[in-house]
Amino acid sequence: MAIESEQLTEPDELEDPILEIKNASVTYDGGETYVLNDVTFDVERNEIVGVVGESGSGKSMLASAMLDAIPAPGKISGEILYHPDEDTTVDVLNLSDDDLRSYRWADVSMVFQGAMSSFNPTMQVGSHFKDTLRAHDQNIAEGMDFARELLSDLYLDPERVLESYPHELSGGMQQRALIALSLLLEPEVLVMDEPTAALDLLMQRSILMLLEDLKEKYDVTMVFITHDLPLVASLADRMAVMYAFELVEAGPRNQIVGDAGHPYTRALLNSTPNIDAPLEEMKPIPGKSPAPVNVPAGCSYADRCPLATEECIVSDPQFELVENEYSVACHHWERAKDEIKLNFAGTETIRTDGSTGNTDFFEGGEQR
Repeated sequence: MAIESEQLTEPDELEDPILEIKNASVTYDGGETYVLNDVTFDVERNEIVGVVGESGSGKSMLASAMLDAIPAPGKISGEILYHPDEDTTVDVLNLSDDDLRSYRWADVSMVFQGAMSSFNPTMQVGSHFKDTLRAHDQNIAEGMDFARELLSDLYLDPERVLESYPHELSGGMQQRALIALSLLLEPEVLVMDEPTAALDLLMQRSILMLLEDLKEKYDVTMVFITHDLPLVASLADRMAVMYAFELVEAGPRNQIVGDAGHPYTRALLNSTPNIDAPLEEMKPIPGKSPAPVNVPAGCSYADRCPLATEECIVSDPQFELVENEYSVACHHWERAKDEIKLNFAGTETIRTDGSTGNTDFFEGGEQR
Protein backbone atom coordinates (compact mmCIF):
# COMPACT_ATOMS: atom_id res chain seq x y z
CA MET A 1 0.00 0.00 0.00
CA ALA A 2 1.40 3.32 -1.04
CA ILE A 3 -0.18 5.51 1.63
CA GLU A 4 0.39 5.70 5.34
CA SER A 5 -2.96 5.51 7.13
CA GLU A 6 -4.60 5.42 10.51
CA GLN A 7 -6.68 2.65 12.06
CA LEU A 8 -10.41 3.32 12.04
CA THR A 9 -13.53 1.33 12.77
CA GLU A 10 -13.93 -1.62 10.42
CA PRO A 11 -16.93 -1.55 8.08
CA ASP A 12 -19.86 -3.87 8.67
CA GLU A 13 -22.04 -3.32 5.58
CA LEU A 14 -20.42 -5.96 3.36
CA GLU A 15 -18.18 -8.92 4.05
CA ASP A 16 -15.06 -7.21 2.72
CA PRO A 17 -15.63 -3.70 1.34
CA ILE A 18 -12.66 -2.03 -0.32
CA LEU A 19 -14.39 1.36 -0.73
CA GLU A 20 -17.04 2.96 1.45
CA ILE A 21 -18.89 6.06 0.34
CA LYS A 22 -20.76 7.58 3.27
CA ASN A 23 -23.23 10.48 2.91
CA ALA A 24 -21.18 11.89 0.03
CA SER A 25 -22.46 15.16 -1.40
CA VAL A 26 -20.98 17.51 -3.99
CA THR A 27 -22.16 21.11 -4.12
CA TYR A 28 -21.56 24.25 -6.15
CA ASP A 29 -22.67 27.86 -5.72
CA GLY A 30 -21.69 27.99 -2.08
CA GLY A 31 -23.53 24.80 -1.19
CA GLU A 32 -26.86 25.69 -2.80
CA THR A 33 -26.60 23.44 -5.87
CA TYR A 34 -26.22 19.67 -5.41
CA VAL A 35 -24.76 17.50 -8.15
CA LEU A 36 -24.35 14.52 -5.79
CA ASN A 37 -26.74 14.27 -2.88
CA ASP A 38 -26.07 12.21 0.27
CA VAL A 39 -24.88 9.03 -1.46
CA THR A 40 -23.97 6.03 0.71
CA PHE A 41 -22.64 2.95 -1.03
CA ASP A 42 -19.98 0.27 -0.52
CA VAL A 43 -17.83 -1.52 -3.10
CA GLU A 44 -16.91 -5.12 -2.28
CA ARG A 45 -13.35 -6.30 -2.87
CA ASN A 46 -12.83 -8.11 -6.20
CA GLU A 47 -16.32 -7.43 -7.53
CA ILE A 48 -17.52 -5.52 -10.58
CA VAL A 49 -20.10 -2.87 -9.72
CA GLY A 50 -22.15 -1.26 -12.47
CA VAL A 51 -23.51 2.25 -11.89
CA VAL A 52 -26.22 3.28 -14.34
CA GLY A 53 -28.57 6.19 -14.95
CA GLU A 54 -29.52 8.82 -17.50
CA SER A 55 -27.08 11.53 -18.56
CA GLY A 56 -26.90 14.18 -15.84
CA SER A 57 -27.87 11.79 -13.04
CA GLY A 58 -24.62 12.27 -11.12
CA LYS A 59 -22.74 9.13 -12.19
CA SER A 60 -19.54 10.91 -13.25
CA MET A 61 -19.61 13.03 -10.10
CA LEU A 62 -19.78 9.85 -8.02
CA ALA A 63 -16.75 8.51 -9.91
CA SER A 64 -14.81 11.72 -9.26
CA ALA A 65 -15.83 11.65 -5.59
CA MET A 66 -14.26 8.20 -5.17
CA LEU A 67 -10.91 9.77 -6.07
CA ASP A 68 -11.51 13.14 -4.36
CA ALA A 69 -11.16 14.66 -7.82
CA ILE A 70 -14.14 17.02 -7.91
CA PRO A 71 -13.64 19.84 -10.47
CA ALA A 72 -13.31 23.29 -8.89
CA PRO A 73 -15.18 25.12 -7.50
CA GLY A 74 -17.14 22.04 -6.38
CA LYS A 75 -17.03 21.01 -2.73
CA ILE A 76 -17.33 17.45 -1.46
CA SER A 77 -18.57 16.45 1.98
CA GLY A 78 -19.18 13.14 3.71
CA GLU A 79 -16.64 10.30 3.85
CA ILE A 80 -14.72 8.29 1.27
CA LEU A 81 -12.98 5.40 3.03
CA TYR A 82 -10.51 3.07 1.34
CA HIS A 83 -9.61 -0.30 2.89
CA PRO A 84 -6.37 -1.68 1.40
CA ASP A 85 -6.71 -4.62 3.80
CA GLU A 86 -9.11 -5.71 6.53
CA ASP A 87 -7.14 -3.95 9.28
CA THR A 88 -6.45 -0.60 7.63
CA THR A 89 -8.64 2.31 6.60
CA VAL A 90 -7.64 5.39 4.62
CA ASP A 91 -9.76 8.53 5.01
CA VAL A 92 -9.43 9.77 1.44
CA LEU A 93 -10.87 13.26 1.96
CA ASN A 94 -8.23 13.99 4.62
CA LEU A 95 -5.16 12.84 2.67
CA SER A 96 -2.28 15.20 2.06
CA ASP A 97 -1.65 16.30 -1.53
CA ASP A 98 1.25 13.84 -1.92
CA ASP A 99 -0.71 10.91 -0.48
CA LEU A 100 -3.74 11.79 -2.57
CA ARG A 101 -1.62 11.80 -5.75
CA SER A 102 -0.36 8.32 -4.88
CA TYR A 103 -3.84 7.07 -3.97
CA ARG A 104 -5.25 8.20 -7.32
CA TRP A 105 -2.89 6.01 -9.33
CA ALA A 106 -1.35 3.37 -7.10
CA ASP A 107 -4.50 2.43 -5.16
CA VAL A 108 -7.54 3.64 -7.08
CA SER A 109 -7.16 4.51 -10.75
CA MET A 110 -9.64 5.91 -13.24
CA VAL A 111 -10.41 5.56 -16.92
CA PHE A 112 -12.09 8.79 -18.01
CA GLN A 113 -14.62 9.33 -20.77
CA GLY A 114 -13.03 9.59 -24.20
CA ALA A 115 -9.53 8.24 -24.71
CA MET A 116 -8.80 10.92 -27.31
CA SER A 117 -9.08 13.67 -24.71
CA SER A 118 -7.06 11.69 -22.14
CA PHE A 119 -3.86 11.50 -24.20
CA ASN A 120 -1.67 14.48 -25.07
CA PRO A 121 -1.78 14.51 -28.89
CA THR A 122 1.79 15.85 -29.11
CA MET A 123 3.28 12.90 -27.17
CA GLN A 124 3.79 9.31 -28.17
CA VAL A 125 1.72 6.86 -26.14
CA GLY A 126 4.87 5.39 -24.62
CA SER A 127 5.79 8.78 -23.17
CA HIS A 128 2.53 8.81 -21.20
CA PHE A 129 3.51 5.52 -19.58
CA LYS A 130 7.02 6.74 -18.79
CA ASP A 131 5.74 10.04 -17.34
CA THR A 132 3.38 8.14 -15.06
CA LEU A 133 6.22 5.93 -13.83
CA ARG A 134 8.49 8.92 -13.21
CA ALA A 135 5.78 10.85 -11.35
CA HIS A 136 5.45 7.96 -8.92
CA ASP A 137 9.17 7.20 -8.59
CA GLN A 138 8.87 3.80 -10.26
CA ASN A 139 11.63 1.96 -12.10
CA ILE A 140 11.20 2.91 -15.76
CA ALA A 141 12.60 -0.29 -17.30
CA GLU A 142 10.55 -2.60 -15.07
CA GLY A 143 7.47 -0.45 -15.49
CA MET A 144 7.69 -0.46 -19.27
CA ASP A 145 8.09 -4.24 -19.28
CA PHE A 146 4.84 -4.42 -17.32
CA ALA A 147 3.24 -1.93 -19.72
CA ARG A 148 4.08 -4.25 -22.62
CA GLU A 149 2.52 -7.16 -20.73
CA LEU A 150 -0.66 -5.16 -20.13
CA LEU A 151 -0.90 -4.10 -23.76
CA SER A 152 -0.42 -7.70 -24.87
CA ASP A 153 -3.18 -8.78 -22.46
CA LEU A 154 -5.40 -6.29 -24.27
CA TYR A 155 -4.48 -7.81 -27.66
CA LEU A 156 -2.37 -4.87 -28.78
CA ASP A 157 1.09 -4.86 -30.36
CA PRO A 158 3.09 -3.21 -27.53
CA GLU A 159 5.84 -1.69 -29.65
CA ARG A 160 3.48 -0.31 -32.26
CA VAL A 161 1.24 1.28 -29.64
CA LEU A 162 4.04 2.71 -27.50
CA GLU A 163 5.75 4.28 -30.52
CA SER A 164 2.53 5.77 -31.95
CA TYR A 165 0.92 9.12 -31.41
CA PRO A 166 -2.70 8.87 -30.19
CA HIS A 167 -4.18 9.91 -33.55
CA GLU A 168 -2.36 7.03 -35.24
CA LEU A 169 -4.47 4.52 -33.28
CA SER A 170 -8.11 3.61 -33.78
CA GLY A 171 -10.66 4.51 -31.10
CA GLY A 172 -10.70 0.97 -29.76
CA MET A 173 -6.89 0.83 -29.63
CA GLN A 174 -6.75 4.17 -27.81
CA GLN A 175 -9.29 2.98 -25.25
CA ARG A 176 -7.40 -0.24 -24.59
CA ALA A 177 -4.13 1.67 -24.29
CA LEU A 178 -5.80 3.97 -21.76
CA ILE A 179 -6.98 0.96 -19.74
CA ALA A 180 -3.43 -0.39 -19.75
CA LEU A 181 -2.13 2.99 -18.57
CA SER A 182 -4.65 3.04 -15.73
CA LEU A 183 -3.41 -0.38 -14.57
CA LEU A 184 0.30 0.48 -14.84
CA LEU A 185 0.82 0.96 -11.09
CA GLU A 186 -1.27 -2.12 -10.25
CA PRO A 187 -4.13 -0.37 -8.45
CA GLU A 188 -6.58 -2.25 -6.26
CA VAL A 189 -9.61 -0.47 -7.76
CA LEU A 190 -10.29 0.64 -11.32
CA VAL A 191 -13.07 3.22 -11.77
CA MET A 192 -14.28 3.48 -15.37
CA ASP A 193 -16.46 6.40 -16.44
CA GLU A 194 -18.25 5.56 -19.71
CA PRO A 195 -15.13 3.75 -21.01
CA THR A 196 -16.82 2.42 -24.17
CA ALA A 197 -19.25 5.24 -24.97
CA ALA A 198 -17.59 6.29 -28.24
CA LEU A 199 -17.04 2.75 -29.55
CA ASP A 200 -19.14 0.55 -31.80
CA LEU A 201 -21.04 -2.41 -30.39
CA LEU A 202 -18.50 -5.06 -31.40
CA MET A 203 -15.62 -3.13 -29.83
CA GLN A 204 -17.68 -2.56 -26.67
CA ARG A 205 -18.27 -6.30 -26.36
CA SER A 206 -14.61 -7.02 -26.99
CA ILE A 207 -13.46 -4.64 -24.28
CA LEU A 208 -15.97 -6.05 -21.79
CA MET A 209 -14.57 -9.54 -22.29
CA LEU A 210 -11.03 -8.21 -21.89
CA LEU A 211 -12.01 -6.44 -18.65
CA GLU A 212 -13.29 -9.70 -17.20
CA ASP A 213 -9.97 -11.35 -18.06
CA LEU A 214 -7.99 -8.47 -16.51
CA LYS A 215 -10.08 -8.64 -13.33
CA GLU A 216 -9.24 -12.30 -12.88
CA LYS A 217 -5.55 -11.98 -13.73
CA TYR A 218 -4.79 -8.88 -11.65
CA ASP A 219 -7.40 -9.22 -8.84
CA VAL A 220 -8.68 -5.72 -9.49
CA THR A 221 -12.01 -4.40 -8.24
CA MET A 222 -13.96 -2.50 -10.90
CA VAL A 223 -16.59 0.23 -10.80
CA PHE A 224 -18.12 0.56 -14.27
CA ILE A 225 -20.15 3.74 -14.81
CA THR A 226 -22.41 3.98 -17.85
CA HIS A 227 -25.81 5.10 -19.16
CA ASP A 228 -26.01 1.81 -21.09
CA LEU A 229 -27.83 -0.59 -18.78
CA PRO A 230 -27.63 -3.76 -20.95
CA LEU A 231 -23.94 -3.18 -21.51
CA VAL A 232 -23.07 -3.24 -17.82
CA ALA A 233 -25.65 -5.96 -17.10
CA SER A 234 -23.46 -8.37 -19.06
CA LEU A 235 -20.47 -7.59 -16.84
CA ALA A 236 -21.47 -6.57 -13.32
CA ASP A 237 -21.87 -8.62 -10.15
CA ARG A 238 -23.89 -5.84 -8.49
CA MET A 239 -25.61 -2.78 -9.89
CA ALA A 240 -26.54 0.64 -8.57
CA VAL A 241 -29.03 2.98 -10.23
CA MET A 242 -28.77 6.77 -9.97
CA TYR A 243 -31.43 9.38 -10.59
CA ALA A 244 -31.29 13.13 -9.96
CA PHE A 245 -27.91 12.98 -8.16
CA GLU A 246 -29.01 10.23 -5.73
CA LEU A 247 -28.85 6.45 -5.54
CA VAL A 248 -32.36 5.05 -5.95
CA GLU A 249 -31.69 1.31 -6.12
CA ALA A 250 -28.81 -1.14 -5.62
CA GLY A 251 -28.43 -4.89 -5.39
CA PRO A 252 -27.26 -8.06 -7.13
CA ARG A 253 -27.24 -7.82 -10.92
CA ASN A 254 -29.98 -10.41 -11.49
CA GLN A 255 -32.31 -8.72 -9.02
CA ILE A 256 -31.86 -5.23 -10.46
CA VAL A 257 -32.30 -6.47 -14.02
CA GLY A 258 -35.10 -8.98 -13.46
CA ASP A 259 -36.88 -7.89 -10.29
CA ALA A 260 -36.22 -4.17 -9.82
CA GLY A 261 -38.42 -2.37 -7.33
CA HIS A 262 -37.91 1.26 -8.27
CA PRO A 263 -40.30 2.54 -10.98
CA TYR A 264 -37.43 4.42 -12.63
CA THR A 265 -35.32 1.27 -13.01
CA ARG A 266 -38.26 -0.63 -14.45
CA ALA A 267 -38.95 2.21 -16.90
CA LEU A 268 -35.27 2.26 -17.84
CA LEU A 269 -35.38 -1.48 -18.56
CA ASN A 270 -38.55 -1.12 -20.62
CA SER A 271 -37.03 1.69 -22.71
CA THR A 272 -34.07 -0.47 -23.74
CA PRO A 273 -34.27 -2.34 -27.07
CA ASN A 274 -34.43 -6.11 -26.69
CA ILE A 275 -35.48 -8.97 -28.95
CA ASP A 276 -38.34 -10.13 -26.72
CA ALA A 277 -40.44 -6.96 -26.77
CA PRO A 278 -42.48 -5.55 -29.65
CA LEU A 279 -41.25 -2.16 -30.82
CA GLU A 280 -44.37 -0.39 -29.52
CA GLU A 281 -43.62 -1.62 -25.98
CA MET A 282 -40.18 0.04 -25.94
CA LYS A 283 -41.08 3.57 -24.89
CA PRO A 284 -38.88 6.44 -23.67
CA ILE A 285 -39.47 7.63 -20.13
CA PRO A 286 -41.82 10.63 -20.29
CA GLY A 287 -40.69 13.99 -18.92
CA LYS A 288 -37.17 14.85 -17.84
CA SER A 289 -35.07 14.60 -14.72
CA PRO A 290 -34.80 17.70 -12.50
CA ALA A 291 -31.99 20.20 -12.87
CA PRO A 292 -29.54 20.66 -9.96
CA VAL A 293 -31.11 24.03 -9.14
CA ASN A 294 -34.66 22.68 -9.10
CA VAL A 295 -34.74 19.35 -7.26
CA PRO A 296 -38.18 18.78 -5.67
CA ALA A 297 -38.66 18.42 -1.92
CA GLY A 298 -40.25 14.97 -2.19
CA CYS A 299 -39.27 12.06 -4.43
CA SER A 300 -37.30 13.43 -7.37
CA TYR A 301 -38.98 10.93 -9.72
CA ALA A 302 -42.55 11.70 -8.61
CA ASP A 303 -43.59 13.81 -11.61
CA ARG A 304 -42.58 11.01 -14.02
CA CYS A 305 -43.80 8.07 -11.96
CA PRO A 306 -47.13 6.29 -12.68
CA LEU A 307 -47.36 5.18 -9.04
CA ALA A 308 -46.74 8.59 -7.42
CA THR A 309 -49.01 9.59 -4.54
CA GLU A 310 -49.25 12.62 -2.29
CA GLU A 311 -46.74 10.93 0.01
CA CYS A 312 -44.20 10.89 -2.84
CA ILE A 313 -44.67 14.59 -3.51
CA VAL A 314 -44.13 15.72 0.07
CA SER A 315 -41.81 13.04 1.47
CA ASP A 316 -38.43 12.07 0.01
CA PRO A 317 -38.03 8.27 0.40
CA GLN A 318 -34.86 7.12 2.13
CA PHE A 319 -32.35 4.86 0.39
CA GLU A 320 -32.36 1.86 2.71
CA LEU A 321 -31.86 -1.89 2.90
CA VAL A 322 -35.24 -3.59 2.44
CA GLU A 323 -34.18 -7.13 1.55
CA ASN A 324 -30.96 -9.12 1.76
CA GLU A 325 -28.30 -7.15 -0.18
CA TYR A 326 -31.02 -5.06 -1.84
CA SER A 327 -31.60 -1.34 -1.17
CA VAL A 328 -34.13 1.03 -2.70
CA ALA A 329 -35.45 4.57 -2.25
CA CYS A 330 -39.16 4.30 -3.04
CA HIS A 331 -42.37 4.40 -1.02
CA HIS A 332 -44.02 1.93 -3.40
CA TRP A 333 -41.24 -0.45 -4.46
CA GLU A 334 -43.32 -3.55 -3.71
CA ARG A 335 -46.23 -2.25 -5.79
CA ALA A 336 -43.89 -1.41 -8.65
CA LYS A 337 -42.78 -5.03 -8.98
CA ASP A 338 -46.38 -6.10 -9.56
CA GLU A 339 -47.88 -3.11 -11.38
CA ILE A 340 -45.10 -2.04 -13.76
CA LYS A 341 -44.54 -5.08 -15.96
CA LEU A 342 -41.20 -5.67 -17.66
CA ASN A 343 -41.44 -6.14 -21.42
CA PHE A 344 -38.82 -8.87 -21.79
CA ALA A 345 -38.89 -12.59 -21.04
CA GLY A 346 -36.66 -14.15 -18.44
CA THR A 347 -36.12 -16.97 -16.03
CA GLU A 348 -38.34 -16.97 -12.97
CA THR A 349 -36.70 -16.70 -9.59
CA ILE A 350 -38.31 -16.93 -6.16
CA ARG A 351 -38.30 -13.65 -4.25
CA THR A 352 -37.75 -13.46 -0.51
CA ASP A 353 -41.51 -13.03 0.00
CA GLY A 354 -42.31 -16.21 -1.94
CA SER A 355 -43.48 -14.50 -5.14
CA THR A 356 -41.62 -14.75 -8.44
CA GLY A 357 -39.83 -12.40 -10.80
CA ASN A 358 -37.65 -12.37 -13.92
CA THR A 359 -33.86 -12.53 -13.59
CA ASP A 360 -32.32 -12.60 -17.06
CA PHE A 361 -31.94 -9.58 -19.34
CA PHE A 362 -31.61 -10.28 -23.05
CA GLU A 363 -29.86 -7.92 -25.41
CA GLY A 364 -29.04 -8.90 -28.94
CA GLY A 365 -29.93 -12.50 -28.10
CA GLU A 366 -27.03 -12.77 -25.67
CA GLN A 367 -27.05 -13.53 -21.99
CA ARG A 368 -24.23 -13.67 -19.47
